[in-house]
Amino acid sequence: MITPTKSIRFLCRNGTFLTFALRKILRLSQLAMVMAILGTALSWGSVDIDRMRQYITTHYGYQGVRNYKDWRALLVELEMSSESDKLVKINDFFNRRMEYAEDIVVWRQDDYWATPLEFLGKGAGDCEDYVIAKYFSLIEVGVDRRKLRWIYVMASIGNTPPQAHMVLGYYSSPNAEPYILDILNPNILLASRRPDLVAVFSFNSDGIWKTTSIEKTGTVSQLSRWQDLMRKMKEEGYEP
Repeated sequence: MITPTKSIRFLCRNGTFLTFALRKILRLSQLAMVMAILGTALSWGSVDIDRMRQYITTHYGYQGVRNYKDWRALLVELEMSSESDKLVKINDFFNRRMEYAEDIVVWRQDDYWATPLEFLGKGAGDCEDYVIAKYFSLIEVGVDRRKLRWIYVMASIGNTPPQAHMVLGYYSSPNAEPYILDILNPNILLASRRPDLVAVFSFNSDGIWKTTSIEKTGTVSQLSRWQDLMRKMKEEGYEP
């Protein structure tokens, strides 16, 4: 039997092994520090995984839980990915996984902003729900919220008159032309390559912008549905 005393004597006699062991311990310590940092990044804001899991399993069935689990797995996978990969994969996930449906069908209301968990649970929603889910997912995996804006547009679809629609804009810099993440077109394109969309105004957590304005013209506290959305997300444990 190797006692602690014998082990210490062996290590002291065998300098090579001792050096190897110390290096191994150092590597493990550094790895632990990295994991701690990543853990902090993943939980930035207030993301209560236990409460979120409890909410989704209590309120929704198998498919909703499956959507939730696959979403969480994707966010972990993307944590160290490039920003372009994050945009593409999160855009694709919601566009392919969720079914487009009007609020009156899903929620029996004319206009309803669903939280990401409600959207995943139902498996369906309208344009605002896609934007909400993509916006907060991208923030959680590290995209600066200042680069993201919800853009209210008028969309030309077929031969019908322009319709109110919402897309997510990604701005690589404050004055850059945005890339558009949309359910109507699966490709992420510059706004200038989307002649079917005419922007009206945009907003994010930091404020509201008119179409032609670089400076903010208001705050989201003016939007009652934004306040209601934040309240619901807080109750569900998801505030990235």
